[in-house]
Amino acid sequence: MLPSKYAPLIFAFFMSLFMAFIMSGLLTLVNLGPVPDFFGKWMRAFAVAWVLAFPIVFAVAPIVRRLTAALTGVPAPPNGNDDAPTP
Repeated sequence: MLPSKYAPLIFAFFMSLFMAFIMSGLLTLVNLGPVPDFFGKWMRAFAVAWVLAFPIVFAVAPIVRRLTAALTGVPAPPNGNDDAPTP
């Protein structure tokens, strides 16, 4: 088990990984169609997307947590750590 202090980093890693993988695949398909080298083109697009998405998600996640808290009334974790106990 990893220490909870790494939760924001782990969250950003997995969120960006899944989003970049899915979005790059869908957009590659929409833009190119089912071309012969689709998988290779998708993986290249995914690599570029993930390199950009990881730091973006890491930077934007605290803002999104605060916005979500403001809209739902559920308090955001004070340090951005989703594993922190709520008061």
